[in-house]
Amino acid sequence: MTTIVAEDDCTLTEVAPNAGVKLIQVVTADTVVGGNDDVTVDLSKFGCTNVHAVLVSDETTTGSVCVNQDPTTTAVSSSTLTVDLGGSDTGVKTILIWAY
Repeated sequence: MTTIVAEDDCTLTEVAPNAGVKLIQVVTADTVVGGNDDVTVDLSKFGCTNVHAVLVSDETTTGSVCVNQDPTTTAVSSSTLTVDLGGSDTGVKTILIWAY
């Protein structure tokens, strides 16, 4: 299992900062392997400590076909969110996090 630290290896964007919750978008590199890699996000960098929801999208064909993907596990510990990616293919993953 490879842990990808989102702040180091991914593009992070705060999409909706004033919506009552924060929507954080994490886009991984195209080398991420579903079922093998997980992604960590330090929520405190966005002023958050908890999550309401996590949605993962997987580009099965680069820039063309995306499917929703259920992560095998998501957990928050000390304001760090860990998302264990499901699936088995290699490619870009987009993770949307609703945090507070």
